[in-house]
Amino acid sequence: MDLKELQSILTIGETVAVEFKRCGNGIENDTYETVCSFLNRFGGDLFMGVLDDGSVLGVPEKAASDMVKNFIKVISNPVLFSPTIYLVPEIIKYDEKRTIIHVHIPPSAEVHSYRKVIYDRVDDADVKVTATGAIAQMYIRKQNIFTEKKIYPYARMEDLRLDLLPKIRIMAQNHAGGHHPWTGMDDQELLKSAGLYGRDIVTGEEGYNLAAIMLLGKDEVILNVAPAYVTDALVRKVNVDRYDDREIVKTNLIESYSQLLEFGRKNLPDKFFLEGVVNKSLRNTIVREMVSNTLMHREFTSSYTAKFVIEKERMYVENANRATKEGFITVDNLEPDSKNPIIAAFFRNIGYADQLGSGVRKLFKYSKYYSGKDPQFVENDIFRIIVPLDDEYSFDYGTKIGAGDVIEIKSADKMPISADKMPINNLTVQQSIILNFIKENGQITSHQAEELLKVKQRRARIILGEMVEMEILERQGSYKSTVYVLKDNCL
Repeated sequence: MDLKELQSILTIGETVAVEFKRCGNGIENDTYETVCSFLNRFGGDLFMGVLDDGSVLGVPEKAASDMVKNFIKVISNPVLFSPTIYLVPEIIKYDEKRTIIHVHIPPSAEVHSYRKVIYDRVDDADVKVTATGAIAQMYIRKQNIFTEKKIYPYARMEDLRLDLLPKIRIMAQNHAGGHHPWTGMDDQELLKSAGLYGRDIVTGEEGYNLAAIMLLGKDEVILNVAPAYVTDALVRKVNVDRYDDREIVKTNLIESYSQLLEFGRKNLPDKFFLEGVVNKSLRNTIVREMVSNTLMHREFTSSYTAKFVIEKERMYVENANRATKEGFITVDNLEPDSKNPIIAAFFRNIGYADQLGSGVRKLFKYSKYYSGKDPQFVENDIFRIIVPLDDEYSFDYGTKIGAGDVIEIKSADKMPISADKMPINNLTVQQSIILNFIKENGQITSHQAEELLKVKQRRARIILGEMVEMEILERQGSYKSTVYVLKDNCL
């Protein structure tokens, strides 16, 4: 480590991954506790001869070599450190009079203890871990396998909500633009194709996995394998000590998604917003991303209760998480990491989620339009998404000509919106053609839209889907009998 980098670290101070130790009288127990906590968390850098405020005191230069030897001796002693670890301390000459010792500690794939006590790193402190649940969560974080893949060899097809599969096939077909392999598969083939049934090549066990049970399991089966699984949806705007509205969601992920989405729609304002010429529901977009994230990426083996909370100035979701780092996630430092890839892929197939990482970008984009502020993503053992709320905020937009000359400025709160009727102005040419056709004929099919607009059927389905999302049209029927009709609340 060069002095410039060292000086920068000393200026920033202690963090979750940086610790200073005075070590004036040699290396004491708390130094090894920090080593243990770094190993058990995300790793870090330890500096001996530095005060808590970043001031360099230094260690005796002549004693530095012996201190390094003693350090290595302790971390290599299985009676003191279990399991032992190999580290290489670095002696750094800070200036003519002061010497410090730097140790880089990588994250470990195992859970370590010092003097039979497990330590974890929380912010800039080393904390003893004694609770069984916390220790279990630590082991989960260290595992190199996904718990969603755990096989339940005695689970049967009758333990799953097979009645949901026809709906799932239609959703996958619609999301894929009319063609999806699942539509031609029987139930067992679909479950295998989705990765919900398989064989563990380590144990030889074969059967349905945890992902299958969480996605499609009957409520009593889910309770059996994940007794703490629940999402507690709360509104705390008036009665902040208790709640104004509450819904406890404990069912499969497919129906949990719909229930939580409806809870958000019921308790949040849907502000008028145009993206180009399309009327886009900011509320639905934001809630969809928050709900899909908390359902897809949570650690289901944890006893932590997941939450969806709506308050006066913010709303947030939080859930148990298999953290790979700690801190805030932004668009700039985003490193997409699926905690449950089987469940995430299933959600993407049926249109409940998009490409990995797109949810973060969407929330940063649309949260500003909804409340004027950025959201927060907090990565830790408990993962949180926090979206600011401001009922008084309304996004203004303008129409421009040339180099920034605004010819018209409109305010969303001045648009002619009726509580009973939804305006359907500002449609694209293609959407207007479809609308006029339905007004004359009562309904339209995707094949009719294809011929009417002179586009491919996939494009016609996308345009019809946009009008459904805009709540102008309503989809009726299934498969080849699907038709689109005008919603009753539209002009």
